Amino acid sequence: SVPSPSGSVPGAAAPFRPLFNDFGPPSMGYVQSPYPDLLSVIEEMGKEIRPTYAGSKSAMERLKRGIIHARALVRECLAETERNART
Repeated sequence: SVPSPSGSVPGAAAPFRPLFNDFGPPSMGYVQSPYPDLLSVIEEMGKEIRPTYAGSKSAMERLKRGIIHARALVRECLAETERNART
């Protein structure tokens, strides 16, 4: 079997989690809430603020990627909230 990308070394290359998890298709009955992912992305973004302010270009790029990822997760959270409101 092919190893999943989530099995990589922690702290390597990309500090942010992938946009989609590999828990399998939704038909398996387990759908992970995007809220914990959003909280961890925001926490990681917080670590990039000071270096970005100090002029680190790499920290600025990581912060930009974090913002893009957080925006996508916020959209997922809103969609989940709307789905839950209809039930």
